[in-house]
Amino acid sequence: MTQNPVPPAASAAPPLVLTVAGSDSGGGAGIQADLKTMLALGVHGMSVIAAVTAQNSLGVQGYWELPVEAVRAQLDSVLSDIGVHAVKTGMLASTALVEAVAAGLADAGAPVVVDPVGVSKHGDALLAADAVDAVRTALLPAATVVTPNLWEVEQLTGVKVVDESGLREAAEAVKALGPEWVLVKGGHLPGEPADLLFDGEREHRFTAPRHDNRHTHGTGCTLASAIASYLALGEDVPGAVGKAKEYVTGAIAAGFPLGTGIGPVDHGWRTRT
Repeated sequence: MTQNPVPPAASAAPPLVLTVAGSDSGGGAGIQADLKTMLALGVHGMSVIAAVTAQNSLGVQGYWELPVEAVRAQLDSVLSDIGVHAVKTGMLASTALVEAVAAGLADAGAPVVVDPVGVSKHGDALLAADAVDAVRTALLPAATVVTPNLWEVEQLTGVKVVDESGLREAAEAVKALGPEWVLVKGGHLPGEPADLLFDGEREHRFTAPRHDNRHTHGTGCTLASAIASYLALGEDVPGAVGKAKEYVTGAIAAGFPLGTGIGPVDHGWRTRT
């Protein structure tokens, strides 16, 4: 007679990481990418959904913001009972949502990684034009780390980067908006991919191999979530960024086709190698 297996004894919860972002129905970016990353890195992922997208490998067909009161209620539910060791924010869509999230995280007592999402991988707008100022004035001052790509740097500061020598100027311009650390992502520049991490005084340069793989949907979400996960696991900011870069580089190398357009990075690549 086969006996039922005995469940393991209860143990302490792993580090707790909250993502506040939009849902990607195709599963490659947004909330879905964040939670997959958190699971892969050994933390407990939780979510506040700020918007819902209709999205596939070809682009974003539409998005709908959740009511501000729904976003506030999700934040309050998690923070008042469970708590967090780190937070990541992504697509927030509108001024009202940006301001509500910034206010809700003011007393979270944990590092906040801000991915200032402006457009999708396919070039679809995910942030209302009038919300950019709210990101500058309300969200970035609350950030432990902000992770803009070059387009987002230009959107936020007006600084246009054309080669690696411009990364420091870009980082200084974003730092002036109030975050503790800025990670300017330079992967779209020619030559060796390089990112610059800057805290107003110190700078750290991170490089990675350039992989010939077009299936890179979700890269920015994955990187920011990985940084938040490693901060929750006890790394300092440069250490968290370095380990997150290693993880996302492997995910890009293993990115796979999905549908007829751009496929996602592989969040589970470490389990398949």
